[in-house]
Amino acid sequence: MSAVYKSLSKPAGAKAEHASEGSSKNRQRVLILTSRGVTYRHRHLLNDLHALLPHSRKDSKLDTKTKLHQLNELADLYNCNNVLFLEARKGRDLYAWVAKPPNGPTAKLHLQNLHTMDELHFPGNCLRGSRPVLSFDAAFDAVPHTRLLKELLLHVFAVPRAARKSKPFVDHVMAFALADGRVWVRCYQIGETEDGASKGAAPRDTDISLVEIGPRFVLTPIVILEGSFGGPVIYENKEFVSPNQVRAELRRRRAGGFARRSEREKEGEVKRAELGLKTQGARKKRRDALDEKVLFA
Repeated sequence: MSAVYKSLSKPAGAKAEHASEGSSKNRQRVLILTSRGVTYRHRHLLNDLHALLPHSRKDSKLDTKTKLHQLNELADLYNCNNVLFLEARKGRDLYAWVAKPPNGPTAKLHLQNLHTMDELHFPGNCLRGSRPVLSFDAAFDAVPHTRLLKELLLHVFAVPRAARKSKPFVDHVMAFALADGRVWVRCYQIGETEDGASKGAAPRDTDISLVEIGPRFVLTPIVILEGSFGGPVIYENKEFVSPNQVRAELRRRRAGGFARRSEREKEGEVKRAELGLKTQGARKKRRDALDEKVLFA
């Protein structure tokens, strides 16, 4: 009843002004969660991202890795229009799904070179709930799929001005650089220092410096789908090699080295046999009575 009384007691001009401001609000909410099988480093990354994104809603782990369309229902349940899902594979590989439910698109990225805030121990720091400045590389505007990826990252990491848990401060920068077909993510604190001016002298400009906070990670685009966790493929990275294939190739190389060493040992035995070092004709060579193995047997 109090809310109804306050709305009715407002003047008409204030209502119109409030309606005009509400129509231009950036209403973005992000649902962030992980799958089963994540390690402690993956869990720390999720906590770091949740601390940096005051407009995010953290949920418990998702039990399935095949029915990802259930994330659309979860996003609708929590009134979120962005989803950041971290999927762990074999306890070592981490994949990030960035989606715009319910209509899409969806980007699947391989997350690697992960370093959390607890591991880095950087001196930088920022206020909890503050809004970041997003810095994107100019290379994002070169091709269509990177422009789409930039828009998805912008919707996820850009904190709205009127977010419920955000504070009216801008004290850190999130940088997204595109190099070698990968997205390199860094977070920096904005430090301001004023030079001391003498009496009667004009004040000097403020020096701005950047101090890294963390976390830092690298995203490799794999595929972009038209729908939300489904639909036709609109982009596929042909140069991406799965970590499973890399590990299988390393195992094959190690197995090939063992096979080559075994073959060399067999060839050496055959050569020594031809030279009569181990055999006497077709029979084994008799041991000498003064041989150490015979004397000290």
